[in-house]
Amino acid sequence: MSADQKSYQLLAEQLTDRGIDVEAVKAALKAQRVETPSWGYGNSGTRFKVFPWPGAARNLREKLADAAHVHRLTGICPTVAIHIPWDKVDDWDEIIAYADSLGVKIGAVNPNVFQDDVYKLGSICNPDPKVRKQAVEHMLECIEIAKAVGSKILSLWFADGTNYAGQDSFRARKDRMEEALAEVYAAMPPDMRMLIEYKFFEPAFYHTDLPDWGTAYMMALKLGPQAQVLVDTGHHPQGTNVEHIVALLLDEGRLGGFHFNARKYADDDLIVGTINPFELFLIFNELIAAEQDPDPTVSECARNVAYMIDQSHNIESKIEAMILSVINVQTAYAKALLVDRKALAEAQMAGDVLGAHEILAQAYETDVRPLLAQVRIEMGLEPDPIAAHRASGYEEKIARERGMGEGSSGGYPGA
Repeated sequence: MSADQKSYQLLAEQLTDRGIDVEAVKAALKAQRVETPSWGYGNSGTRFKVFPWPGAARNLREKLADAAHVHRLTGICPTVAIHIPWDKVDDWDEIIAYADSLGVKIGAVNPNVFQDDVYKLGSICNPDPKVRKQAVEHMLECIEIAKAVGSKILSLWFADGTNYAGQDSFRARKDRMEEALAEVYAAMPPDMRMLIEYKFFEPAFYHTDLPDWGTAYMMALKLGPQAQVLVDTGHHPQGTNVEHIVALLLDEGRLGGFHFNARKYADDDLIVGTINPFELFLIFNELIAAEQDPDPTVSECARNVAYMIDQSHNIESKIEAMILSVINVQTAYAKALLVDRKALAEAQMAGDVLGAHEILAQAYETDVRPLLAQVRIEMGLEPDPIAAHRASGYEEKIARERGMGEGSSGGYPGA
């Protein structure tokens, strides 16, 4: 028996002694799914400078190839989110066939209504009805693309807002947004979901039209059951309790998905789990608890949450950064699966403040690396995806084939 297997056996015995069903935990980890973003594989980064990376993907085919490499190493990333028009192609059937040949599929479709010059004063909140019409038509086009590629998710983020007091009417902009989103919502097929993302500030500095989860939730309620809220873990003011927001949206059946990243001060688009891994663990703790809730509205909502990564890797390897992001999500999920929920509920009902906290801390402090390595081995994968990636020669290969690419003086503004 190898040292890694001995480590796993020891951990499995310890977990069993704690009353944890190890086989059920492994089954859940094998079933976990995390979507990677096409834009995370290309030369994208900060708002100030994009530094080119050797072999960075230049088109959708190359992005899909890189995403397929990540999926082969992790086993849990079978779908790739796309951004239109960045990823627009003439022949979607050809792209679907190519993706299938790689073992991946197209996931969420993200419209871009923030980079055209006409969106200087906003898109769907713009005072000019012609600009609003252009934004709506683009989102309708993205619905057609989603139907063509088999996607069931339309993911929306807006840079709309104002920079100065008096620049525009808050209420008029709200009404314009409602009207535009209602038109888009009405065009969706019944099995499609609209995920509405929010952002506390930036790039508008006086006010943002969708600044928080409450505003996004309000819009979703007005539209109907196919509209839900998307939580980006970097889009909150300092001190925000993200796991509380997650719990509230789950309880209302309106949590649609995540964009995972990390931030120190604002929307830094850093690798998820690198700044505050305990927060990521607590988020998954709420999600797992909701999956087991007796209320079908809550449990069904939790089971259908779309887990997506939204990061723009600027000074690090695009692919290795994506693999590490996936590993960090797996790690947080694995730890949350180890929470003794019966004991936690009993401690909470007894008012045992520190006892309840200790139950969470025990799960969080568990070293789950041997568990994850065993899960990968049972899935036919290498136990260490980072080591396997470095040994594969994939980055050197694509650097030779694709070259350096180009940087720029500005980057993806972080939807």
